[in-house]
Amino acid sequence: MKKIDQGVAFVQKNLGLFRCLVCDQPYMAVEGHSLKCSNGHQLDFSKKGTLYFLTHQVQSEYDAAMLAARRRILQAGFFRPIVTAINDQLAAQPQRILDIGSGEGTPLADLLALHRQPQDVGIGFDISKAGVNLATQLVTPAYFCVADLAQLPFTARAFTAIMDVFSPSAYQEFERVLAPGGKLLKVVPNSDYLIELRHLLFDPTDRQYTYNNDRVIDLFKQHYPQATQQRIHYEFDLSTVDFADLMVMTPLHWGATAASLAAAKTTGLSKITVDVSLLTMTR
Repeated sequence: MKKIDQGVAFVQKNLGLFRCLVCDQPYMAVEGHSLKCSNGHQLDFSKKGTLYFLTHQVQSEYDAAMLAARRRILQAGFFRPIVTAINDQLAAQPQRILDIGSGEGTPLADLLALHRQPQDVGIGFDISKAGVNLATQLVTPAYFCVADLAQLPFTARAFTAIMDVFSPSAYQEFERVLAPGGKLLKVVPNSDYLIELRHLLFDPTDRQYTYNNDRVIDLFKQHYPQATQQRIHYEFDLSTVDFADLMVMTPLHWGATAASLAAAKTTGLSKITVDVSLLTMTR
């Protein structure tokens, strides 16, 4: 089956999850390779079967090289303990999962594979068209589209779980699309995240040398005082991956000098620390 036909089939089966961003009404039908709402507004599928929901132009800093490097690192298992912890928070019954800022798609694909529930529905979205196009290359039941988290193209109470790995948050929109009893699972980096790379690329006087995400965690807890916090801390063996990919996949390289990047590539690392917090809110 062609990619466009796979995308059409997924949306047709899960039509009730999508809403028109022009009039806020649910989409009513798929006609050919187009999605239509009750007011006649139409959205066409791309050749890759994706939908482009952005109502305005958005520039993403994640280019094709960065996304490809991220794909190689993540498929080597870099985030697997994080995805496993997210899966452990999900009930065994079928889930409707939304991945915020899904990028090249590996975390959502891995989560669906771990949950092992054939009736699961997984949708990932990102503002990066390049990321979504790369995600469509994965062999996964997940569906990917281009959208903005500030204006989600999904109906109220559409999802039983929302996963947000290192992406910004729009809590009002999250609450709108999260079903009663559903879970919001947000992953934020802690101070030791990629600490070896930080110290390799930057001097102690540079702001990137250290990291603190207390403000993000505090804001989450202000919204959800009953939320739980789980620390996930482990070392990832870099012997099975290209160290250059690790440097390219993270925004850290944007702030490093050419000299420090060259020196780091020569020096390399044998392992890297992954240190994050999983914040979980049950509605």
